[in-house]
Amino acid sequence: MLHRKLAQFCAEQRPVWIYLSDQQCWIEQALVVEIEGETVTIRYDEQDDDERQTWEISVRLQAIGAVSTRLARVSMSTAAEDLPTTGDCPEAERLGQS
Repeated sequence: MLHRKLAQFCAEQRPVWIYLSDQQCWIEQALVVEIEGETVTIRYDEQDDDERQTWEISVRLQAIGAVSTRLARVSMSTAAEDLPTTGDCPEAERLGQS
């Protein structure tokens, strides 16, 4: 299952957050570059003071403890009035008032 999800994220070039259980750390906003057998190659950026570094590492599939991704993103430049709210819901689908 994990192998399939990583392959999907690789094909979509979607940023993922990966927890490496052997190092007990999260790698944030990484891209899955390649999956070859039990080895996963990931690329991520790291900001250090004034420098920005790009790393590409290969990890074993067994070392990956968790993978998560962002489900949605809301642009901060969007005006609050343009965002859908519960007031936009049809009356029949609204939850009761408490």
